[in-house]
Amino acid sequence: MTDREAEALVPVARVEPGEINPGLVTALQTAAVVCRAETGVLTLTGPGAVTCFQGLLTNDVELPGDGSFVYGALLTPKGMIVVDGWAARIDTTVTYTVPADGRDRALAIFTRSVPPRLARVTDRSADLVTYRVAGPRALAVAGAAGLALPNAPGRVLRGGTPDGVETARGTDGAPFVLQITAPAPAAALLADRLRTAGAVPAGPAALELLRVLAGWPRLGAEMDEKTIPQEVRFDEIGGVSYTKGCYTGQETVARLHFRGHTNRQLRGLVFDPEPPVAPVGGWNVVTHVDREVGRVTSLAFVPDTGLPGAGRWIGLAVIRREVTPGAMVRAAGRDARVVDLPFAFPAAAPA
Repeated sequence: MTDREAEALVPVARVEPGEINPGLVTALQTAAVVCRAETGVLTLTGPGAVTCFQGLLTNDVELPGDGSFVYGALLTPKGMIVVDGWAARIDTTVTYTVPADGRDRALAIFTRSVPPRLARVTDRSADLVTYRVAGPRALAVAGAAGLALPNAPGRVLRGGTPDGVETARGTDGAPFVLQITAPAPAAALLADRLRTAGAVPAGPAALELLRVLAGWPRLGAEMDEKTIPQEVRFDEIGGVSYTKGCYTGQETVARLHFRGHTNRQLRGLVFDPEPPVAPVGGWNVVTHVDREVGRVTSLAFVPDTGLPGAGRWIGLAVIRREVTPGAMVRAAGRDARVVDLPFAFPAAAPA
């Protein structure tokens, strides 16, 4: 199988019509929505936990200090993405929350790379439940639910009701406002308190729509072990530091940043709304002027809420850098316009 044939088999993440209703889009824009996220949760604890993690993550966990919450990835020695996630630092513990299907990859890297005398690696995926809250009222609702709230984006706190909860604020541009991690026995109580405080419950499709609108890459769609961080907006979303010390894969990432550029970039796609025909399933090719220039990686249907831009398909695609925003392409068998990310419509208002 050629590389091109293998790439064509990569699944496209999709949010289909009917998975998101207009009321939920309105709630994302005007209120607060709470979703349970399917995650793996790994912790490094001990006197060398921060130092060990610093030597693996693309981002910096030392400079922002205790209470920091940053996004970053673990790479292969050649600088390709293995798994991405959110790192929360509290005291001598670093908690790394990753997509559920990335848990084994992250655990393997930690087990192989972290000396037990410096830090203990623990898989807490079965013990902890992760919720993400989005929308302009996310902070107000979480506060009303009795949670201790960080005072700025990119920070994490432990405390509030119920006991053992950690509340973190996503960095600017993240596809959620808050990530809340609770012990499994307390998860149902936490969800009830958030709903009582005004959060609208939603399923995984809501998180996926928010991710696409934010232009945020997903493991298994935009990212795999052939992906360099800069190809999927790690510079724009703050997922990589160029001032920290060495980490696995740094040489490739730094060389590309200081001496070159990627041949491909993650872009948005806006499909023709009339008629709103679904992009073809199983066909992810993007062509421009009769030339193949990339692949569609994610698709989402935004229902009609009466606002401009709703009632149409949007998507993400990794395409050649010379295909600039404004260009018309053929993507998954449909006409689409290339746009900058994040999408300008319709998105949840910032906190």
